[in-house]
Amino acid sequence: MKTVIETHHLTKKFHESFFALNDVSITIYEGEFVTVIGRSGSGKSTLLNIVGCLDQPSAGEVALNGSPVNYANAKQLVQLRRHTLGFVFQHFSLISSMTAQENIEYPLLFSGVSRSERRMRALAMLKQVGLADRATHLPGELSGGEQQRVAICRALISNPALILADEPTGNLDSTTSKGIVTLMQEINRDLGTTFLVVTHEASLWQDADRSIRLSDGRVIS
Repeated sequence: MKTVIETHHLTKKFHESFFALNDVSITIYEGEFVTVIGRSGSGKSTLLNIVGCLDQPSAGEVALNGSPVNYANAKQLVQLRRHTLGFVFQHFSLISSMTAQENIEYPLLFSGVSRSERRMRALAMLKQVGLADRATHLPGELSGGEQQRVAICRALISNPALILADEPTGNLDSTTSKGIVTLMQEINRDLGTTFLVVTHEASLWQDADRSIRLSDGRVIS
């Protein structure tokens, strides 16, 4: 199987004695749906940030799609984030002055995609997640669940190999959370997109292919 994420002895140290990550080695394969579980402060988000090229490790190596990223320059990291990775955050991170359609289109503005193609792809994604009638709504006019669906569409618009999701149901009620989990698992199954999801709500994600459990910066299972 093709390896999408591989880390070797990944360590992130703050100050002299605090290790956010300590000797973490994991492998994620193409098409997998994997959760990272642990209490607050266990290192989950730090791991996601390093894998997502948003932060640098203190020691160890990271490879995406078989290519090491530790020594990539700033331009190469931008290209990785733009074309290989999609991000979904707990707080949605939508641009408040843009409509749902415009938020989804936004990553394509930097990829040379024509305006008509951007619009077509964004509207198709909104239809796919049941929000075709919300295309012209601003984020403030959408419910939390609708905003997260828009954020998922934005993450997918560039056809990334990997989606990194940091507590994607953290700000949602239980019913809406279940809908978001189902949507992400359907995308994984139908498109073959690899997912790495950070969560403290293990019970919501019981159908994941597997889980990685962190405690005090170490993999414990």
